[in-house]
Amino acid sequence: MSRDEAKAIRDVELEKDRARYGLLAVVLSNLSISGVAIFGVWQLDGDRAVIVGVLTAAFTAVSSLTTAYLGIKAVSNTAKSIALGEGGTRHQAPPPATPPGQRTP
Repeated sequence: MSRDEAKAIRDVELEKDRARYGLLAVVLSNLSISGVAIFGVWQLDGDRAVIVGVLTAAFTAVSSLTTAYLGIKAVSNTAKSIALGEGGTRHQAPPPATPPGQRTP
């Protein structure tokens, strides 16, 4: 096995570990947020206005955290594929059409 092949294998394994542990961190954080929200709702004994606030905050935190992870992961994967030359060929946009001449009344 050459040095380049060994480095490529290490890079792939490192990327797998990053993805695995990143996803694990997101899942554990979401479970923690959900657990705290459930405990908070349980302790409020039916105060509906505060319960709605707690659940809204928990939902916002969970959705923001998950969206941030998925967005960062997508950008990272795209940047890596472009850096490795797997992004396809670049197409240059055609020049914009010139507008027709204006008539004077």
